[in-house]
Amino acid sequence: MPEWLAGNNWELRDPLFLATGLFAPLVYMLAKRLPASLIYSSLSLADAAPRSLRARLSTLPAVLFAIATLCLAIAMAGPRTGDATTKIKRDGIAIMLVVDRSGSMDARDFVKNDYSVSRLDAVKSALREFVKGSDSRSGRPNDLVGAIAFGTYADGVCPLTLDHNNLMSIINDLQVARIQSEAATAIGEGLALATERLRAHPTQSKVIVLLTDGVNNAGEIQPLQAAELAASLGIKVYTVGAGTTGIAPMPVRRMDGRAVLRPTPVEIDERTLAEIAERTGGRYFNAKNAEKLAESYAAIDELERTEITEIRYMQYVEHYTVFVILALTFIAIAALSSGTVLRRIP
Repeated sequence: MPEWLAGNNWELRDPLFLATGLFAPLVYMLAKRLPASLIYSSLSLADAAPRSLRARLSTLPAVLFAIATLCLAIAMAGPRTGDATTKIKRDGIAIMLVVDRSGSMDARDFVKNDYSVSRLDAVKSALREFVKGSDSRSGRPNDLVGAIAFGTYADGVCPLTLDHNNLMSIINDLQVARIQSEAATAIGEGLALATERLRAHPTQSKVIVLLTDGVNNAGEIQPLQAAELAASLGIKVYTVGAGTTGIAPMPVRRMDGRAVLRPTPVEIDERTLAEIAERTGGRYFNAKNAEKLAESYAAIDELERTEITEIRYMQYVEHYTVFVILALTFIAIAALSSGTVLRRIP
């Protein structure tokens, strides 16, 4: 038996046509009452004789015509099976990652008792999990993600892309600015460049994730000016302040070429970062160490999820042709048999 007939997922498109099946008995009676073969003065001898197979099958054409009528009635009713299908529509988010690579990002205070990991190294690790995911997180597979790096100047290091492997390779290659003229902190420039990159993109949902560990001290654009521009374009900005204001161990090269850690004053403008987030509808996070940094990006990941729309619809497979073929087959057999082996002589 066909799978569609054995299951319970079939239906009739126009079940009212089944009423035509009521004509089956009428078709049977009309087909059976054809003119007699011969005229006898008495049927007593014929009745006493044993009935042959041909005589027993004499009503077969009428039965086949009646069955054909039922098959045609079912065919007109439109038997079909429905297959419930789910279509997933994912509306991705355009995310621009803005990363501080100023001199202070070389501080070694993010991993306790491990002074080999700089702040920038910790940021790279957190960004990798944010974009690519981990055992507990799916990452951002459906989102366009780009990157801006800034020190004294802002650079677009990667455009918006779905090629997250290439994106992370570029981010992994970022280095702390070593030259003094490039080691300042232009927060406003980085935010403004990210806003410009997102401005013309057709994606409806646009987000900037800005990370810095310092105070804006370079560039012509002030951070709050850039925030106002982002807000006017409907771009949400999440800010992450890495570190605290105080003293942090910083590697310094001695005259003999060896690097030593030296306590260095560091300062972070949390007030401005919080104001940027508030003006754009985002949120500010303070990350004092690697764990807090990972938690900050995980929180942003939860707040900005890709919209998933599930659309359910039915796809139907029509089966009326099976019953049409059966009806035509029965009609053909009935016509051939009544005209040959089961023929009646008028």
